[in-house]
Amino acid sequence: MGQKKLVRFAELLTFTNVLQHPEGMPGKWKEYFGNENPLTLELACGKGEYALGLAQMYPERNFLGVDLKGNRLWVGAKKATALGLKNVAFLRILIDRITEFFGKQEVDEIWITFPDPQLRISRDKKRLTHPKFLRLYQQILKPGGKINLKTDSPVLYEFTMRVVALYGCTLHAASDNVYAQAEVAPELQIKTHYESLDIAGSNRVHYVCFSLPENIPGKELDQQLHEELKATTGA
Repeated sequence: MGQKKLVRFAELLTFTNVLQHPEGMPGKWKEYFGNENPLTLELACGKGEYALGLAQMYPERNFLGVDLKGNRLWVGAKKATALGLKNVAFLRILIDRITEFFGKQEVDEIWITFPDPQLRISRDKKRLTHPKFLRLYQQILKPGGKINLKTDSPVLYEFTMRVVALYGCTLHAASDNVYAQAEVAPELQIKTHYESLDIAGSNRVHYVCFSLPENIPGKELDQQLHEELKATTGA
């Protein structure tokens, strides 16, 4: 590990706006932020550009960037401090363990911005909009809480649209070319480092906003989803 990372990891331990695998946090996030404001998560936040942008845009809400990469969280936490933002913080955990850190219905909204699309069919369960993760989100989201996906990957976009339809989610908005719209919502104009890279080479940004049904179909439907993906791609 490089010396720069070691220095950053040591400094992370001193940041009051970064929590690393904290204990006893379910039900305590209003206490942590010191107010009763709604809580929004940015999952796989990287350097936290979206959490930071939303925090500046909506000072009456609380935002929490979630990622495992401490080196990236350091960047977001430093910028939040420099900007004097008190309504944004960062949580260093595995997203697979997210239910260990939030109480039931403690989260109002979720943003997933430019995550790894996990393009191989064999890794579809790693996609952050896979039903495996939706079942976790349902445990912490308020009923009707929105999940927002912004991605440059047409594969992840189409996969998410398939999941929304197959699992009975409520679709609120969808676009396969966000910036081609006549009007682009302010929160969709926030751009992350990964968006600027256009790794997918699609030259367009996709967006899906949906909420979960009261009961997400069980794992038996997951195999059907997997088989449909294989049939579609010929894998």
